Formats: sequence, structure tokens, C-alpha cells
Amino acid sequence: MKPEDTPDTGLPMLTLAQASHLRALAAPYTRDGRDCPLTNLAYACRNKPEEHWPDLVAAHFARLQQASRGGESAEELLRDVYARLLPVDLLTPELAEAMRYARLVADGLVFAYALDGPTSVRILTDEDVERAGLENLGQAAYANLMRVPVEHEEVSIAGRARLHSLYGDSPFIASKALFLSEVARQTTGEPLPDAGALVVVPNRNLLAYHPIADGSVVDALNGLASYALGTYEDGPGALSPRVYWWHRGDLTSLTIIDHDTRTFSMQPPPHLLGLMKGLVRLDDVGRLATGTAAMYTEVADLTHTTAESIARLADSPAGLGEAFASAVALAHAHCTADPDAAHIDTWDAWATAVQLGSALFTGGKSQECHLGEDLVRQLPDTPAEPPADARAWLDALYLAIVCRQKDRISRLCQIPLATLRQDDSVDEYVLHWIDTLQAYFSERPMDDVVKRLLATIETSMPDAVTHAPKDFVNRIDYQPVALFHRLIAGDHDAFTKTLSEALADHGGYWGESTAPRARIALGLLAMASIAYDYEFPIATKHPYLPTYLLNRERIEEIPSA
Repeated sequence: MKPEDTPDTGLPMLTLAQASHLRALAAPYTRDGRDCPLTNLAYACRNKPEEHWPDLVAAHFARLQQASRGGESAEELLRDVYARLLPVDLLTPELAEAMRYARLVADGLVFAYALDGPTSVRILTDEDVERAGLENLGQAAYANLMRVPVEHEEVSIAGRARLHSLYGDSPFIASKALFLSEVARQTTGEPLPDAGALVVVPNRNLLAYHPIADGSVVDALNGLASYALGTYEDGPGALSPRVYWWHRGDLTSLTIIDHDTRTFSMQPPPHLLGLMKGLVRLDDVGRLATGTAAMYTEVADLTHTTAESIARLADSPAGLGEAFASAVALAHAHCTADPDAAHIDTWDAWATAVQLGSALFTGGKSQECHLGEDLVRQLPDTPAEPPADARAWLDALYLAIVCRQKDRISRLCQIPLATLRQDDSVDEYVLHWIDTLQAYFSERPMDDVVKRLLATIETSMPDAVTHAPKDFVNRIDYQPVALFHRLIAGDHDAFTKTLSEALADHGGYWGESTAPRARIALGLLAMASIAYDYEFPIATKHPYLPTYLLNRERIEEIPSA
């Protein structure tokens, strides 16, 4: 790069020579041109011939002078005030002294009030705020901001992550990020998830956000980081190149900027990082009701995928977890066309899932896996090397319970809880639930089982959950726990009522999703199978509970582990 093309440190959209020229032009209008915010003016000048710059500078400062006259009545201030996000670099010491009410809301962003005048926007001072009243000003600024019209566009990143882009002519659109939950509801009709959203405000006329609801959050983070940086550098009205996490009304910067090297990196806080890990794990195995969870729903595709995964195990035993996840999806998918699990191909899929789940955690000898239509794959000898995958263990146990595999249940319950505790993608309640089931099937004293069950219930409360979406926890993940509570209490009526409510929650959560997990409520089926065997008065016709699995009529021999 030629020396004359080197970007200026303070005004990187201009070269050193251009920035020096602009500061010289601005100097007569201020005591010190280098202390005066010139960012927007620099964006306006950079694409214009330099012979036009004096007129642009004069017009710019004329507008500033007109806007800075002040003296509006309280009524005028309340009528035209807006909440406004400003780049922190805009606040010179003199301006900060006159705006003590302003506050830093996140790295690089300051909250202030602005008056929208006929020709320009003026940032309010402490005198203005005192004249109108801080509380009244805040209410008016919020109401006016919410009325600012926006254009809305949905953008897809890598075919997975969904971004909402809000833009328009108003210089206040990016400031709507302060109240993102209400803005999302106004714009899309949908509230933000409990986990909040990733959001960028690269310039004053634009914000983009991604609701944190599934494993696509990783793609969204990377996509938003590139988008924010590129749009910020384009200007004008540059605000921030950072990616923020909007959560419960607060903005947290995820972007780390090394000012010496001018490099950017993403560093989510531990809470968000744990949430992202949990969502990715839930998404990867199709447990969340999202578009990404329904990638492979056709039985033929899943049969092929499962058969190929098993065939590769002789050379690549590390693929057993992937093969098991595929087999579980296949077992569920068969129940789309065969909801009662009456057909042999459906049973073969469930039996194969049982075999793979048991082998994944407890090892086993070589055995045949049947996948229907005379398709057979050989599962090789498998060592007992249980992975730190708590949710896969629950799937393996639920399948063994449904298929009445007592020996496999016993062996799964001998897996050390310490091994499963190494899974940092799950919330604490999941591990307490595993501990409860292990205690129950190991026939420990009922007092021990109840103590562990209470720990499960306590750690599944909303304030304690940090990794899984609250809706998923409440409507799907916790329901087997609630059923188990009624089961060990021996309360037949309460069990029946809880089962009916849990199945309704399952249907409500999944809606019209075609994901395999939408077909069967696996955890509920496992608890109902135990209750059926204990002669609870359970009807054998329920949605999401295959009749011939629940009543044991489809239970055939599965090769021993």
C-alpha cells in the first residue's frame, strides 16, 4: 500500500491525506478539529471530489448550529423526542459533560435522547431533560420510537440461520434494538425466545437480529459478524461493527476488538456459550421443533443413512454415536405411516435403535441389525466406552424400557454418572433425572429415588435452566419427570391426567413439523410402558404412543447384547 493510501486511524474511511484535509476545513468551525466528531461528515465527503468538500463542511456545521439552538418548550420536546443509540466515540469531553443523563448501554454504544427537528437531529442536554422531566421524556421517547416505520426483510444464511433485517430512512431505526422484544413482536407477530437474540446495529438506519431458538445460532453469529463489519464500514451514520446479545432488555457485546492489530473476534459469555452448545446438540439429533430438525424425514433416506453408518463401524467405530442417532430418527419416522407400530419393518427399526443404543454405552458382541425388507447389517463387537452424551443415554434407556429389555436397562444404569456429567451441553436437571432413573432401576431405597427426583424438579425451574429453550423444557423434556412422579406415587388418576396433558403439550410444541421426533413422545412412551406393566389403567390408543409398543404385542426377540 502506498503511504498516501494508508487509512487514517480516526477516520478509516479516508486516507491520511484526505483526513488531514477534512480536519483543516473543519477547524474554523470548532476550537479543535481533531476533537470534533467528523465521522458522518467524512462518510459524506469520501465519495465526492475534494473541491466540493468546503461546501459540504459549511452545510454540515450550519445544520449543527441550527440544531444546537435549543430553547424548545417542554411540550415541543415531548412531541419530537426519540430514544437514540450513539457511538461512544461521538461523545467528546465537552458533550459528555453536558449530557450526564446519558449512559453506556453496551461496549461502543451510548443511550441518549434526540430531538427530531425539521432539518436535523439534535442530541438533548441535561438542561433539556430537566425542562421536560426525565420520566416524561423517557415515556415519550419510547412511544415515538415505537411508531417509527420500518421495512422488514427475512434473510437466510447458509440455508439455516434466519435473520430479520429492519431498515428505512429514519435515523432512529437502529435505536429500536434497545427494545428489541417489542419490536420483534410488532414486526413479525412473534415474541423473542427466552434466550433472546443476536443483534447488530452497524448504522443508524439499520438493525438485524436472529432469534436464539435452535442450533443455527452458530451460523447466525458468524454471518452477523461479517454483515455488521461490512455495513459499518460502508457508512454513513456508522454506529457499531459489533455483534450484541439482546437478553432480557440488556445488550452484551460478543465482539472483541484488538485496536492495535484492527482485528475482530467473537467471544460469547459463558452463559450464552453454554446455551449455544445445548442448542447445537439438541438440533443435531432433531430434538427441536425447527426447520433444521427436519432435514431427513423420509424413511427411505434414513434407512439408507442408518445402514451405511452401521456398515462403516467395522473400520470407524467412532461413528457409533452417529449411527445410533440415525437409528432413533428412523424408528420415529416409521411411525408416520405406521403410528401403531404394527408392521415388522417398524419393529425392526426400533429393535436396531435399541441394539445401537446399548452398544454405544455398554458395548456388546457382534450381532445382526435388521432394517426391513431383508436389509441386514452386522454390528461388530463393541467395547464398553460410554461417551459423555447425557441425552443419548436417555434415548438408549427410554428405548430399552419401551422394548422391555431388562438386561439392557440394568447395564445402562451401571454407567457411571461421572462420565455423563462430562457432557457440558445439558442443564443440571438432565443429570439429576438420569441419577433418578439409575437409582430407580437399580432398586435403591425409594427415599433415595425421591430425593433425586426432588433435585430434578428443583433444577428444572426456569431460573435454573441455562442450556435448553424454556418451551422445550416445559413442554417436552420435563414431562417424563412429571409422569414418573405420578408413577412412583401410585396415583392412577393423576397419572392419566398428567399423561393426557403431556401428550397435548407434545402436539402443541411440534405443531406441523415433519421432524421424526414429532411423531413419537419417546420419554412419555417409556413412562407409560412402565405404568402399563404395573397395571395402571392406561388406554392403549393415544396419539404419539404406538399401541403395539405400549401394550407389548409387537415385542419380539432382540439379539442379546
